[in-house]
Amino acid sequence: MSEPTTAPADGYSPEVTPGGRSSVRELPHLTIRKMSVSDMHNNVYLLTDAATGEQLLIDAADDPERVMALIAEGTGRLDHLVTTHQHWDHTRALAEVARETGAETYAGADDAAALPALPDHSLRHGDQIRVGESVLDVIHLRGHTPGSVALAYADPEGHNHLFTGDSLFPGGVGNTTNEGQSFDSLIEDVSSRVFDVYDDDTWFYPGHGSDSTLGAERAHLQEWRDRGW
Repeated sequence: MSEPTTAPADGYSPEVTPGGRSSVRELPHLTIRKMSVSDMHNNVYLLTDAATGEQLLIDAADDPERVMALIAEGTGRLDHLVTTHQHWDHTRALAEVARETGAETYAGADDAAALPALPDHSLRHGDQIRVGESVLDVIHLRGHTPGSVALAYADPEGHNHLFTGDSLFPGGVGNTTNEGQSFDSLIEDVSSRVFDVYDDDTWFYPGHGSDSTLGAERAHLQEWRDRGW
């Protein structure tokens, strides 16, 4: 199993802890803030478009007061709220944050009905979400849940950034041991829709724990297939 990637040269740290400070990554056109909530160490991400101040939150997982404080660390507004998948630990603050901010809500089409608040927009593979002048591509990754989605941002002056929910972690794909999950589906989608599309410099941010790059993980794909998780 590969080791998580250490901090990049820009000073951003991928290590955050529940109740701790957020970690900030300043890209030329987009700012990424990462924090952790709950005893399950759920990651919450806030993306801020530099040109317009529009903001998008990924996974209002828990602790709505802390989520609102993260939003205030940026521009104080929330325009878009994306849920990567239906599991309860990623949705505990969803309804309250959506109500408090009035943000447009999004989730994968096949997970939408299972959420505590129906999304305004059901996402499918190949869709795009525009955050000011920044664009996020939607990647449908089936297997951890039927409607799990990842988001991809192509930095016009750098490399790609992927927000993978619980579908891809440093060291393997997400859990597929419960009823209704499928390792075969997930490894195929992660292989064909992520590793076959994006280069080794692509940085990815998972739903729990530290980050990594596709380059650090690519050599282990066959190992993951062979072990079945």
